[in-house]
Amino acid sequence: MRLGYAAGKVLASADRRLRPELRPTVLIGKDTRISGYMLESALEAGFSASGVDVVLIGPMPTPGIAYLTRALRLQAGVVISASHNPYEDNGIKFFAAGGIKLQDKVERAIEAALEEPLKCVPSAELGKARRMEDAAARYIEFCKSTFPSDMDLRGIKLVLDCAHGASYVIAPHVFHELGADVVTIGNQPDGTNINDGVGATETAALQKAVVEHQADFGIALDGDGDRLIMVDRDGTPYDGDKLLYIIARQRQKEGNLIGGVVGTVMTNLGIEHAFEKHKIPFARAAVGDRYVLEMLREKGWQLGGESSGHIICLDKHSTGDGIVSALQVLHALRTHRSITSMAENTKDVTTYPQVLINVRVPKGFDHRDSLPVQAALVEAECELRDQGRVVLRASGTEPVVRVMLEGRHGEKIKRWAERIAEIVEQAAAATA
Repeated sequence: MRLGYAAGKVLASADRRLRPELRPTVLIGKDTRISGYMLESALEAGFSASGVDVVLIGPMPTPGIAYLTRALRLQAGVVISASHNPYEDNGIKFFAAGGIKLQDKVERAIEAALEEPLKCVPSAELGKARRMEDAAARYIEFCKSTFPSDMDLRGIKLVLDCAHGASYVIAPHVFHELGADVVTIGNQPDGTNINDGVGATETAALQKAVVEHQADFGIALDGDGDRLIMVDRDGTPYDGDKLLYIIARQRQKEGNLIGGVVGTVMTNLGIEHAFEKHKIPFARAAVGDRYVLEMLREKGWQLGGESSGHIICLDKHSTGDGIVSALQVLHALRTHRSITSMAENTKDVTTYPQVLINVRVPKGFDHRDSLPVQAALVEAECELRDQGRVVLRASGTEPVVRVMLEGRHGEKIKRWAERIAEIVEQAAAATA
């Protein structure tokens, strides 16, 4: 409630300087976690107390909220979701007008306002709240509009895994209305099963279903619908790196690739080499769709993403969108006469062995301050040289440090990953 109030005061003050006669309005959506009911009501109360009107839309993918914020010309969009995390977690994300992330100065202003006393505006100035009944239909039509108008998905059989999350109503309609034969799993949310053994972070169920149903492809979204992992007809999963490559190559062939592609420090080195082979410029950003987006704008490029499945197509949407990204991949796989496999479209890619170990750490631990950890990193990099990479980073959503190594020699990579993870664990325990 305090966050809703603080954000409302900041947004209202900024908007009223421009249009003093109008009351600002924000959109609130959520995923399917049981805590969403509580947090939605609290945020609504906080915004109302600050004099801001609220539009409630219920379960909606994060990119859908970004789209509706832009389409309705609202002052902000709010997402209640912890993305791919288990149901016990939750979080709150803001979009500014235009469906983009808040500027740093606005975030700082909201954080400062959190420290101020909560003082409700006079009764006559309280914000009103209403529910938007056609939000899902609007977003479904938007997603469909990003697929070529002269193409359809008839003749393609898909298994769609909605992770028991925010996409469980919308995603099946999008692919079905474009003509695909759709088998849906992970579409029975109960408030506590989001991401539980399903979705983009747990693809085993989807892989099995694709083979059992003899489907052409499988599509896995995460709890809030902004991640995408796909499965080929033989049950092989394809991560964000390879999906990004498929989209980029299709655009290059059609002459529609603007500039190059932005990946992250976690993007497999084999993907970078494949882009080099086809003379596609490639750049690495820090991990996080926000940093990928920032680099895309700096360079004037349109396509970027992460191995985790966040894929950004700026000519289609202002943020990463699992459904829209899947449609871009299907566009590349669907020719006017036949359907090609993901294996066929990535035959030029040789990915290097990659080992990722998550080390749980106490709150406030910074691996960059540990001399033993830094010494191990230097030693590993000296031994691997140009045959591999070492990346350590703190997760933005969990109390873990991610230890990632990749290179040509799998056993050496595995050995170093385990050693560095052990050193990080020891350093973290010493500070607890």
